[in-house]
Amino acid sequence: MTTPPHPALRLKVLFVASEAAPFAKAGGLGDVVSGLSKELQHRGHEVRVVMPLYRSVDRSRWGLEAKAGTCVHFGRGEECWAGVQRGMMDGRVPVWFLDYARFFDRAGIYDDGSREYADNAYRFGFLSKAALQLCKDWNWVPDVVHVHDWQTAVLPAFLRTWDRMFSPLSGCATVLTIHNIGYQGVYTPDVLEFYGLGPEYFQPGIFEDHGRANMLKAGVYFADKITTVSPTHARELLGPVGGCGLAPYLERRRDDFSGILNGADYEVWDPRTDPALPARFSAEALEGKAVCRQHLRAHFGLEDGGAPVFGLVSRLVAQKGMEILRGMLEGAVRHCALQFVVLGTGEPEAHAFFDHLARTYPGRVGVHIGFSNELSRLVYAGSDFFLMPSLYEPCGLSQMYAMRYGSIPVVRATGGLQDTVQDGVTGLVFQHPEAGDAYHAMERAVRLWYDAPDGYRVMQARAMRALFTWEQSAAAYEAVYAGAMDNARRRP
Repeated sequence: MTTPPHPALRLKVLFVASEAAPFAKAGGLGDVVSGLSKELQHRGHEVRVVMPLYRSVDRSRWGLEAKAGTCVHFGRGEECWAGVQRGMMDGRVPVWFLDYARFFDRAGIYDDGSREYADNAYRFGFLSKAALQLCKDWNWVPDVVHVHDWQTAVLPAFLRTWDRMFSPLSGCATVLTIHNIGYQGVYTPDVLEFYGLGPEYFQPGIFEDHGRANMLKAGVYFADKITTVSPTHARELLGPVGGCGLAPYLERRRDDFSGILNGADYEVWDPRTDPALPARFSAEALEGKAVCRQHLRAHFGLEDGGAPVFGLVSRLVAQKGMEILRGMLEGAVRHCALQFVVLGTGEPEAHAFFDHLARTYPGRVGVHIGFSNELSRLVYAGSDFFLMPSLYEPCGLSQMYAMRYGSIPVVRATGGLQDTVQDGVTGLVFQHPEAGDAYHAMERAVRLWYDAPDGYRVMQARAMRALFTWEQSAAAYEAVYAGAMDNARRRP
């Protein structure tokens, strides 16, 4: 257990995010909001989370309670009345859910399964401003508001405009964490009228981006501090490629920009206690992992035998290295004695590619298009190697989960993968985003499995004992919060 900080350092911290585990999540962002908020609460801070009440949130399962509603004012004289539900995250952190059917009573979080919702800028602009209104309604004034990705990056703009003067929130500091700069929230500029922000904010240094309004860019301008989710990725974002067009604006904020490695929530991700597994295991007692491998093979229709199983749990999109896989995976399956399973959903071309592999190599390749938390855990637990050929990976949590579950990661040296996987020690790392490099990394893994089984077990044990805790990350965020509060006090 961690040691709570001195009471003098106790802060009120508000998280505003589009997702949070276990209530609703589409990726690693939901795990980060959950893991960090719980650790900060444990360390003695007073933490609250505000998120949408999506249709998929099970109100009875999570014991949500209706509270007084709220009225949120926007530009053009528009008033939005919303209900509020209150729940608890793992019995520790209060979560306020915004119940607004116009924006959140939909099948998906960000899209309908095939295309993004056209009004996402309005949906998450509402979330951002409503979160501030809740603080005023309930007389709960945070020291720091922590926002995440483009969806809530506009909140610092609201604080610096609507709440700049004569508001109980005028002195609140803001921290923006960039989880994935590839998604910046770029929309037509008429959304600024809804936000109640005048044309003086539609300029290149703030919102304007080639004639459109860029939410993440505005967050970089207005936030008191900016973080991303690993030290290596912070350096990448300052470069012309990694910054995806925002590098010059992050460079201007270099003194306020840092990278903090995400942690893994080992209370939730632990093969010794995971109720989703057919058998539990640890680095000291691996018998249960063999049972998990057997169940994994049965689920995906793989042949029994001694071949290593490679797993992939991922969004099947370009960022995750789909082009690399299309260039080398069939050759690896054909020429190497291995098996491969994939769980994920994404681009139609990726679906077609993996379906082709499953049809061409029955018994050796298994595919599940879609996502299941329970099945993802079986992939981590039942696989022997875990493949992550990402073009870029801000932090990555999958490699941390795989390591904990005894699946040796085979990753590209980028972002958080480079910060967490030690080549030849806790995993296998290849350098270049090229099919040939990835193929040789898989060959290296297969040779380790067959030719050096003792070496495999040593690497596996090291990987399972490598810990990336929220305790370490939370301490770094406390320092960022202190700096953000200093910056807020110096604002004109």
